[in-house]
Amino acid sequence: MKAYVVGTCDTKGRELAHVQALIEARGVEAVLVDVGTRPGEIAADVPRPDVSAQEVARHHPDGPEAVFSDDRGQAVAAMAQALRGFLASRSDIGGVIGLGGSGGTALITPAMRDLPVGVPKIMVSTVASGNVAPYVGPADIMMMYSVTDVSGINRISRAVLGNAAHALAGMVAHPAPKSEADKPALGLTMFGVTTPCVEQVSRALEADYDCLVFHATGTGGQSMEKLVESGLIGGVIDITTTEVCDLLFGGVFPCGEDRFDSIIRTRIPYVASCGALDMVNFGAMETVPERFLNRTLYVHNPQVTLMRTTAAENAEMGRWIGAKLNRMDGPVRFLIPEGGVSVIDAPGLPFHDPAADAALFQALEATVRQTPNRRLIRLPHAINAPEFAAALVREFRALVAH
Repeated sequence: MKAYVVGTCDTKGRELAHVQALIEARGVEAVLVDVGTRPGEIAADVPRPDVSAQEVARHHPDGPEAVFSDDRGQAVAAMAQALRGFLASRSDIGGVIGLGGSGGTALITPAMRDLPVGVPKIMVSTVASGNVAPYVGPADIMMMYSVTDVSGINRISRAVLGNAAHALAGMVAHPAPKSEADKPALGLTMFGVTTPCVEQVSRALEADYDCLVFHATGTGGQSMEKLVESGLIGGVIDITTTEVCDLLFGGVFPCGEDRFDSIIRTRIPYVASCGALDMVNFGAMETVPERFLNRTLYVHNPQVTLMRTTAAENAEMGRWIGAKLNRMDGPVRFLIPEGGVSVIDAPGLPFHDPAADAALFQALEATVRQTPNRRLIRLPHAINAPEFAAALVREFRALVAH
């Protein structure tokens, strides 16, 4: 397997060649890939790339002419799409390392995100000390801050680039061992207010499954679906679908519009519920938008304020989730906890609102087209009750058995 060294050779050719040489000195074959949008401007004394920008550009759906234009922003976006196609076409990728500033980082990381989890990915970037969520997303990309700009080999860049090159070489040469005895992987979603349920389900299944629990903070759900798409998770118990609240109503932990889509595509066994659909997440109380200050708010901790969803909002979520469920052709069970959807949605607690919950449940039932493979199941229990956790386990085992 080979290490792919990716960057714009017209502006960072010497640095890229330096990294390639360091990797090869460790006995790992390295392929230098140019993603520059001005390939004719590579200096004469810069080593030629193994894969030219023109070759990468040919992997754009509309051909290379869609990549090279006078509009730099458009050209970078198009080359990013072409790189995704190029890397997807390779069967010898042992790892990828990219070098770049803001433009190069935005160009290279989408293709890295497409690669399966576990394939080594290092991005040496001038923007790696800031908010890297847009670049990393749900993938296992290692972001290394370049400290100085990626411009020349000096006492600082030599150390940073050397560490990055040696790290990638080590990961490619010594991949993490795989155990043939590993149990099947099962994905579960959890929030603090659904923790008792998830812990009960995990304990009931851990003898037979490798239970992977994902924190439902937007990125958590994306990470789980990334692993589903990569074939690394064979079943999901999606107890905590709360990220939909933040997507639809402006919270800080939103999923994307593609939530649930990996389940639709892969058709793996899927059991889900309404965990924490009673809340929209904001930061500290002073960050809550003014238009929501008259709503029912609950300080979860000094950094997190929760807002109770209304009946109208719950009905909208029920329709949104129901439409996604209707597109699932695999084995699906969606369990409705009539006794409450979180630990604070119970009699005497801050988010107890039976009318709001009823609007959610009714919208789901009105939207979902039930079939033998796709069923809604109402249960007279709160989501954290032992009986509800047992039902989730029972339904999942039944789906797998068939």
